[in-house]
Amino acid sequence: MLINCAAYQEGRKLADIEPREIHEYVRRVECFVWVALYEPTPEELETMQREFGLHELAVEDARNGHQRPKIEEYGDSLFVVLHTVELAGDELKVGEVDIFVGHNYVLSVRSRTERGFADVRARTEREPQLLRHGAAYVLYAMMDAVVDRYFPVFDALEAELEEIEKRIFSGQSNRAIIESLYVLKQKLMTLKHATGPLQEATTKLYGGRVPQLCAGLQEYFRDVYDHLARVNQSIDILREMVTTAISVNLSLLTIQENEVTKRLAGYAALVAVPTMIAGVYGMNFDHMPELNWVLGYPVTLAVMVAIAGYLFYRFRKAKWL
Repeated sequence: MLINCAAYQEGRKLADIEPREIHEYVRRVECFVWVALYEPTPEELETMQREFGLHELAVEDARNGHQRPKIEEYGDSLFVVLHTVELAGDELKVGEVDIFVGHNYVLSVRSRTERGFADVRARTEREPQLLRHGAAYVLYAMMDAVVDRYFPVFDALEAELEEIEKRIFSGQSNRAIIESLYVLKQKLMTLKHATGPLQEATTKLYGGRVPQLCAGLQEYFRDVYDHLARVNQSIDILREMVTTAISVNLSLLTIQENEVTKRLAGYAALVAVPTMIAGVYGMNFDHMPELNWVLGYPVTLAVMVAIAGYLFYRFRKAKWL
């Protein structure tokens, strides 16, 4: 589906145009066309390929989707793959944005993501002095928007970890907590798969041999790299905290099991001593001490109670009971 198709020149929007008019504007030296597609059909991609002269390998990647975040050069043009990560209830929804950039065109192909780039288009149109840089500035604006959208997702995951940490020390089910921590770790891995490869790829746009298309905008792409470095570092720290939380939860579980074992051992000792005495006097031998003593029965019971009381006192003092 075609979302937008507009022509720009000298940092200002000329007009919204029809796809059949694209070739008329891309011929102009100081003009570029910005087209946005959402889950296009193969026919729509073929039309854009003819209009902009897109490389067939890049078009194939956009058609198939599910690409790794990357930045590839095809002659004087760039093909950029970005992953969007959106919150959908308790789940993370991963989408993909493929961007074709040339001297006189920008083509974005959005798949499996609800939020578009209308705000990015409005922002760039409010900055004509920067939009004069042409298609490369549009690429920066879109990359910057995608990267900035990672931060609210990370903040939500950080808040989720804080909530789980409260549950760890509240005596809730340890199994449920471990499952929650594992799910959180999977979400962090999903976010890492979107940000990690992109950080590495972004270095192509500001350091070393920069594509001619991006010349003059290195500091902007370096800013995108800095944001990616920060979010990647934060993800790594949060993953370590999740691992630590899992270890703490397992340690608490071990401590609880030890407490149960100590209680069982204490109660077993309380029962064992009277059982031993009763067992001795229940062997029915003819010649046993105090067998015919009148006070033998109450004294034996008293001894049992005294020993059991002493053991109970010692166990309570040692906090076993």
